[in-house]
Amino acid sequence: NVDDLILKMSRYKNSQYKRQEELIRTSEIFDADDGNGYFKGRPRAFVLKDGMNNLYGPIRDGVLMYFKENGVSWWGGFKPSGHTLSSQIACLNHLFLIKNDKETVLAMLNGVRDEFEDVLPVSCDVMPGYIGFEVVSDKDHLNEKTCTRGSNCTSVDAFIYAVHRGDRKKWLIPIEWKYTEHYGNEDKSNEDRDGEEKGTNGKGHERIRRYSTLTDASSQLRSLESYYGSVYYQEPFYQLMRQTLWAENVVRHSVNETLQAEDYLHIHVIPAENKDLLDKKYKVSGMGMEATWRSMLNDQSKYVIIDPRVLFEPLVGRYPDLASYLEMRYW
Repeated sequence: NVDDLILKMSRYKNSQYKRQEELIRTSEIFDADDGNGYFKGRPRAFVLKDGMNNLYGPIRDGVLMYFKENGVSWWGGFKPSGHTLSSQIACLNHLFLIKNDKETVLAMLNGVRDEFEDVLPVSCDVMPGYIGFEVVSDKDHLNEKTCTRGSNCTSVDAFIYAVHRGDRKKWLIPIEWKYTEHYGNEDKSNEDRDGEEKGTNGKGHERIRRYSTLTDASSQLRSLESYYGSVYYQEPFYQLMRQTLWAENVVRHSVNETLQAEDYLHIHVIPAENKDLLDKKYKVSGMGMEATWRSMLNDQSKYVIIDPRVLFEPLVGRYPDLASYLEMRYW
């Protein structure tokens, strides 16, 4: 079983399985949910029976309302996942409580890059706050045929709309959130539908058709003679490529977008302990994750990796109860 093989290879993911299972057994944070919820057809100790218990208590009702009002899809279904290693849940647990606190969101952003004088309401949301979740563009700039929040198109896990301190230009701040994710060497440019000749009319060919012209036109991503088998079509770089194109094209077509901006900063949140993601020598490059991705970027200042605990440092004194929960749950 490929899933079991990858699991055995992931020290960090295994450690987090054990951590969450221990919390289910011994703590009160999951409201007495004893786990053994179903995932991929069978009960698992690390999956809660009720996905609501996977969310930090004070945000549960607000998150449900937010997803409903804004038409946001849940990962893997129609309700919060009970999988305690869900990165969508981790992102919400870290950021949702502060989304309406302008001063705190600005402090957090400036902890990443001390360049911003203001944050603006994320105006694509019903009842806008200062952080949006699963944000998409108004128009389909990436040939994806849909702009549905959280599914079937490029969306960003979290989003901040900021004003730069120097020239007062508006910036897009897309945030990609990782928890225990790590990847094999699957080549998404050669993934095809059953019965179709490899590299012709399958999923891989469609991906190349969608994104290669946009990559050629990108000022941030380096163009290649051929995109088949390239870095851009291996995970996690496939996601990063699409998010970079998303930010560039929202800026480029700003006049037709609710979120009008002149620049962007791409933030990648990854636990420093997730060496399976960060330190793996990727077959396509022979380098680690950050070095591989930076080798494809023209402007290094537009991309930053940060550990979630470091991201939250400016907030600890403002939200001590949340910080205690995150410390127990994730850090």
